[in-house]
Amino acid sequence: MDQALREQVESTLSANEVVLFMKGSRMFPQCGFSAKVVEILKSLQVPFKDVNIFADPALRDGMKEFSEWPTFPQLYVRGQFIGGCDIVSDLYEKGELEQLLRPSA
Repeated sequence: MDQALREQVESTLSANEVVLFMKGSRMFPQCGFSAKVVEILKSLQVPFKDVNIFADPALRDGMKEFSEWPTFPQLYVRGQFIGGCDIVSDLYEKGELEQLLRPSA
């Protein structure tokens, strides 16, 4: 990942409490896993920034390196990588995701 792209990602993460790097957008997810995470976040009424990794091939490849995670979606909360669809779904089912998403005091 080049420095300019890294700075762009870090800027997005610092400017938004919850960021979902996904295939498509919240209005038009382009894979079932991205759609599932969007639905989970919507059900918890969490405002989030969606970033379409299809819009920029360099971003798509770079995020795999940045997060050290090979697949999408990728959920970040307060700049911290949480995981992909399976991890987010598991946290949601256990009630732990809602705690993670609570605004920091």
